[in-house]
Order: sequence, then C-alpha cells, then structure tokens
Amino acid sequence: MSAQTQPTKPSGLAGIVAGTTEISAAGGAHNLEYRGYSIYELAEKAEFEEVAYLLLKGQLPKAAELSAYKARLISMRDLPAGLKAALEIIPKDAHPMDVLRSATSILGNLEAEGAGLSQEDVADSLLAKYPAMIMYWWHYTHNGQRINCTTDAEGMAAHILTLLHQKAPSALHERAINVSLILYAEHEFNASTFTARTIASTLSDFYSAVTGAIGALRGPLHGGANEAAMELIERFSTAEEADIAIHRMLKNKELIMGFGHRVYTEADPRNRVIKEWSRKLSQEKGDMSMFDVSERIEQIMWDEKHLFPNLDFYSASVYNMLGIPTSIFTPLFVMSRITGWAAHIFEQRANNKLIRPSADYIGPEKLEFVPIEER
Repeated sequence: MSAQTQPTKPSGLAGIVAGTTEISAAGGAHNLEYRGYSIYELAEKAEFEEVAYLLLKGQLPKAAELSAYKARLISMRDLPAGLKAALEIIPKDAHPMDVLRSATSILGNLEAEGAGLSQEDVADSLLAKYPAMIMYWWHYTHNGQRINCTTDAEGMAAHILTLLHQKAPSALHERAINVSLILYAEHEFNASTFTARTIASTLSDFYSAVTGAIGALRGPLHGGANEAAMELIERFSTAEEADIAIHRMLKNKELIMGFGHRVYTEADPRNRVIKEWSRKLSQEKGDMSMFDVSERIEQIMWDEKHLFPNLDFYSASVYNMLGIPTSIFTPLFVMSRITGWAAHIFEQRANNKLIRPSADYIGPEKLEFVPIEER
C-alpha cells in the first residue's frame, strides 16, 4: 500500500484518547462534571472561588478554607509596577487576548516560578491578577486613566465588573458573571488545555504553558467563538431579519460560529444554564430583541443543520447586556479557565510523560535528489 493510500487517523485527533484525568468529565453519561460534581449544581449553588478551589485542590472547601482562599486572592490582585508600565505601551488597537498573552509572559519574568514561588503560588497569582491585567490596559488606552487594580469586592465576579465599570455591580449582574465563570472554568482536554499540558510535558515553566494556552484560546474555533457570535447576533434588529439572513448564509455555506461541539452530539449542557441567564438579563433590561434573535438562529441551525448552540453562543448576549465590550469576551474566558489550565498543569507534572504524538505521512516517497544546476 502506498503512502498516499494508507488509512489515516481521525482528523484533529477526534475520538482519540490522549490521556487520563481526574479533573473533569465531559460528554457521554457525564454531560459535564468537575471532579464528580454536576455543572448544574455548581452553577446553581456555588461561588466561583469554591469551584476554583475544587479544581486546584481536589475538593470543595469548608467555610474557613473558602474565606482564607478568598483573602489570599484579594491580597494578590495588584500588579507589579513593571507590568503596569508594560501595559501602558501596548497600543489601544491591540486585541485584548494579545494583551493577556504578553502580560502573562512579562509577569513570568517579574515573578518567576521557582524564585520563591511554587506552582500553586503562580496559579493563584494569575487567577487574582487577570482581571486587573486587562482592565488596567483597557482604561489607560481607552480613557487615559490609571485605575486602582484592587477593589473592595469579595469575589472575582464583582471584582471584574467593578474594575470594568468603576462601580459595584448589581447582585443580579454579579451572579450572572459568577455563573459564567463557573461554566467556563474547565472542559477536559479542549484545545487550549491540551496545549498547556503539551508544553508542561516538556518540563517548561508554568507561564509558558499558560501563554501557549492563551494563544490557542484566542482562535475563533475555540474561545474566540463568543466574539464571532456577538458580531453575528448584533447584525439583526429582529428575529425575522435573522431568519432571512441565516438561511442565506447557510445556502452560501458560510460558517456560523457558536454551534456544535466536538464532545457533545445533541446539546452542550452548559448552554441550558447560560441561555436562561440571557433570558433573565433580557427581561431585566425590558428588551427581548437580542434574545429573540439568538433563539431564532438557534432554531434554524437545529432545523437545517442539526447543530446546537454551545456555551459561547448565549454567553455573547449575556456579556453584551452586562456592558462588556465584545473584544473582552474571550479574556473573560481566560479569567475563568486559568483554574482548569492550572489544574491540568499540576496533574501533568505529577505523572509526566512527554506528549509527542505520531503522524501518518501521506507525502511523496523515494524522490531522487537533483543538483541545483539541473532543476
């Protein structure tokens, strides 16, 4: 059998088991669980910091442990002066994901792992600092304002919205972000997590693994899908407009972001939760148009393509109604997913083996070298 006709493995490693994990289970009978806990129960009953603790330390915290963990994160929120100076020279038109990628790398020089900092210290520091990293740059480049990187907010959700809007959020808005952070925290061997684990498997440092993960998450086929979904949704004022346009896009074979998922076949379990928050915020606003547009697109995609919305699709309208600029949608993903990434880096390091898959070669064979003067 020639190289050209040899059977190949599934494209994109689809269906290939690349390792084992105790952190989360997605798909199949599990739907989605973090260390054995249903995502539905966590989204309904937990604070994001409880989920972060669960992912990073392996169990839900007791009251005193949660209080101490929150205090630790609050104490680490501020940014080093050198990082603030670096953020100030990044252009206003830079993509915020590029800002986070660069800021993570710079922090890796200012607060290097191993220089008195354990991997747990680095994980907590990044979790605590990510909101200020993006919001300090945003306010400085867009408003000419050097904001205070610390707030009185007890939890991450309120801290994020307070930094962005420079005022405390309502209880409803705080809860909406809290739920979103929980839903985005972890998702098995997704592209960015696998990138982080691959880099960690080379015995590289923590910051390098996270920087690589941010690069993977930036793409519209992964975390950037929420931005693409918002750009689509906001084109339409009514569900009827969306109906006409989406059918035309499907006819023209245009890609519609925010639908389908490699792991799930019938529905993304996280969508059930975030869709209700989109409905709830629309009702609070007294304007259901964005929700109606989203729901009509969802119906068409199911009827025509048997594709369901993933977490990114309704997250777009949730973030928009919370006053979050579209370009900051994916950085919010990072502020949550750093917990999952860190847990996987810990796990990879604890039982490490270099991740180095093989490839099926399908190129030409046995070519004869021709000297340059004869080509």
